[in-house]
Amino acid sequence: MNIVIFGPPGAGKGTQSNFIVQKFNLYQLSTGELLRKEINNKTQLGKQISSIINTGNLVSDEIVGNLIEKFITNKEYKNRLIFDGYPRNLPQARYLDTLLKRNNQKIDIALKLSVSLETIKKRIFERKNLEKRADDNEKIAIKRYETYENNIEPVINFYKQSDLLQVVNGEASISEISDEISGLIEGIKG
Repeated sequence: MNIVIFGPPGAGKGTQSNFIVQKFNLYQLSTGELLRKEINNKTQLGKQISSIINTGNLVSDEIVGNLIEKFITNKEYKNRLIFDGYPRNLPQARYLDTLLKRNNQKIDIALKLSVSLETIKKRIFERKNLEKRADDNEKIAIKRYETYENNIEPVINFYKQSDLLQVVNGEASISEISDEISGLIEGIKG
């Protein structure tokens, strides 16, 4: 089973992905983690990514696509991936679909965490104090939220047309969100 989970930065994708990974024995492919790993390893690509992220912009489709292709082609993760924060736009959704088909895989469900900007700002403030992430400040959070909202509608429609989209109330408590997601996944597993 392959799952896409998306929502604006700070919506709780990582938290919910961790629950799904544990409960359903999947592997979390977090584009944010992949990018931060490059930054932390101080690679040339990491330096490039850092300058993009720190201005509140999104990393190019090409960079992210190359990073995720390594996981999709790895037999260890075949049909066991949860895509956390990817795809973020229609070209990425189409690329992911093509890449998965080429490797005899598909997306089984797309989960959208629906969260308001006010909730995101509150969560970013809390996360900044806990995780000390450089990209967690209100100005960058607002810009990333707006960028996300401007790009995500075609992705929502892409998964809606494929009858894979499930919208989850991201304003609920962590456990309520987790329970709702578990029910949706168990529903498609039969």
